[in-house]
Amino acid sequence: MIWSKNTSQSCRRKNLFYERQNLKAVFSTSVVSQYAIVQPPLTDPIELNRLERLRNIGISAHIDSGKTTLTERILYYTGRIKAIHEVRGKDGEGAKMDSMDLERERGITIQSAATYCNWYWGNQGNYNINIIDTPGHVDFTIEVERALRVLDGAILVLCGVSGVQSQTITVDRQMRRYSVPRISFINKLDRVGAHPFDIIDQIRQKLRITAAAIQIPIGAEDDLKGLVDLIEWKAIYNDGNRGEKIIVKEIPSELIPFATEKRQELIENLADVDDQIADIFLMEENPSKQQIIDAVRRATIANKFTPVLMGSAFKNTGVQLVLDAVCAYLPNPFQVQTTALDVNNKEERVTLTPYSKNPFVGLAFKLEEGKFGQLTYVRVYQGSLKKGSFVVNTRTSKRVKVPRLVRMHSNEMEDIEEVGAGEICALFGVDCSSGDTFTDGTIAYTMTSMFVPDPVISLSLTPKGKESPNFSRALNRFQREDPTFRVSVDRESKETIISGMGELHLDIYVERMRREYNIDCVTGKPQVAFRETVTTKSKFDFTHKKQTGGAGQYGKVTGYIEPLPRVEEGEDIPDFESRITGGNIPTQYIPAIEKGFRDALETGALIGHPINGVRFVLEDGAFHAVDSSELAFRLAALYAFREAYQKANPVILEPIMNVEITAPIEFQGTVIGNLNKRKGIILDTEVHEDHFVTNAEVSLNNMFGYSADLRSATQGKGEFSMEYKSHIPVYSNVQEELIAEYKKKRAAEKK
Repeated sequence: MIWSKNTSQSCRRKNLFYERQNLKAVFSTSVVSQYAIVQPPLTDPIELNRLERLRNIGISAHIDSGKTTLTERILYYTGRIKAIHEVRGKDGEGAKMDSMDLERERGITIQSAATYCNWYWGNQGNYNINIIDTPGHVDFTIEVERALRVLDGAILVLCGVSGVQSQTITVDRQMRRYSVPRISFINKLDRVGAHPFDIIDQIRQKLRITAAAIQIPIGAEDDLKGLVDLIEWKAIYNDGNRGEKIIVKEIPSELIPFATEKRQELIENLADVDDQIADIFLMEENPSKQQIIDAVRRATIANKFTPVLMGSAFKNTGVQLVLDAVCAYLPNPFQVQTTALDVNNKEERVTLTPYSKNPFVGLAFKLEEGKFGQLTYVRVYQGSLKKGSFVVNTRTSKRVKVPRLVRMHSNEMEDIEEVGAGEICALFGVDCSSGDTFTDGTIAYTMTSMFVPDPVISLSLTPKGKESPNFSRALNRFQREDPTFRVSVDRESKETIISGMGELHLDIYVERMRREYNIDCVTGKPQVAFRETVTTKSKFDFTHKKQTGGAGQYGKVTGYIEPLPRVEEGEDIPDFESRITGGNIPTQYIPAIEKGFRDALETGALIGHPINGVRFVLEDGAFHAVDSSELAFRLAALYAFREAYQKANPVILEPIMNVEITAPIEFQGTVIGNLNKRKGIILDTEVHEDHFVTNAEVSLNNMFGYSADLRSATQGKGEFSMEYKSHIPVYSNVQEELIAEYKKKRAAEKK
């Protein structure tokens, strides 16, 4: 028996299992099965069969992990494309899912792209798979966010050399936010320095999820020949010009001891997260192939486990097994619990059932401007959607007709007449915003909103020559398509300011304006999105009194402002609170006071940037029967806040970025020295055989021009990525410099 190899581990697991059994006995009357998805029964066998064979998945990873290359192979093996083309368009074509010229030139995914395919899984039959390929660069993280918002499962791709990187952690956080189960695929095992089992340890430690390999490689690096399937207990090889032929053989004898060890490790990890395998483990029995498959599926859908697959998409190894795993382990729409808010019933949560005969509910999660007008991507959660039918936008209550219904294949479209529950499609000619909910009008449901991060960098933008209507048209379009791209006008200079998630993010939009709208623009120096806040509590007692020829203005407010307490994600503490009792201020004036507070937050007194993290508590006040008005109380709150703000020890906050640098090991000293020069805080450094990975926290204000510095310091071999972490107070000398610079700028504008 293989269990006898590790007696102490077996005893530990028995103890853990007995504890779990005792807890189950105590709570068995009130706890639903940990893997059960509570859904109303679906009795229609045709509809149930359709849903069981439907998968909605995303492919997500850190930049350059091979997502688009993997998607290209998936489309080829499923027959959706006739030839494989590589990223960067070296053959004049480029990968199918990178349809923009900019994507093919730069070799990165900028926009998420949707497609669909069919896969025949062994003796299980045909499966329909909707796929969204997402960007890996942190600047385009909103594309990943809105894709995961509407997907049922995901493939998390990891580089076989670099492993878990900064954007991998971000994607993991996004998957957890929307409870998206994932299978993990360790790619690029053909590269020198690939170490898949070290990466599995990184998944466990850095992503904090139980993980185990369900495959091991046959050979390594240049000698990668195939894979051993630990569940089927067979060796799998890819043959043919593009690896399209699957050859199944017995496991090579020299690999059987290692394969046995890794299969035991898989079962032991499953015993930690699945009661049925734990039962078998307790009895010291060997689980069957089907029992392992069922356990992996249960634990994966419950977000307690991720099965780890291996291969090389570029070398056409292991991709078909990824498709098998998508069908075997990721959930169908009926196994994912989705809730909406009932607008007509105090926004009470209701569970949606993916049944085509139920009232229609769909979410518009992505907008694109095409040659035929606005293209709206929709996930159908309940009911069905037909061409020519009418839908109601819950937000606007407008009833609109669906003139054209299509299924997307990257930038190509296939007209369809109807889509059922659980599907992803696109509409033409429907005016809406990203995040709008559509229904058939018989119900008034709205889906919960997705998380949209705030921009961290701004640029002034001025068109060369005379401003044309295309300038504003382009900016309006980009704002509608991308919630993280913001446009504003500077009050003093009257310049157009664009804000986004990073330099690359804004560079791409400036380049798109030139290519798509023939507008050349001049950009100013990047501006950091500073914020202001208070550090101490400060009371206010302010009376706004103004007498004119007629009725005057009168409003008195008393209370205090204080720093807003830090809360965990998901918690909510109001930043405005009214404690008025006894009618000292009539209730109709309270919203005006809150509006005055919001007005004050727009421009700080230190450097004119927005104010964050402040709580306004209204305790008392007074009004005049004739002279009081909404305007009077709005101004009273505005001036009261400004007065109290100066006494609350205000500070300037700057964005701090998580920076990850990968470079050859001989440049480690130079790279770390450069980070220290930029006042970075080194958090962690991992040294591998030929390269190192350093994680640091650096002020965004000190990161401008770092790309060129890193290239020159590492002979072009280094790369880095950065992601917004938080805003923290600047050093006192920096604050003084920023205030002096702001005052100098204001004085120059007044002349």
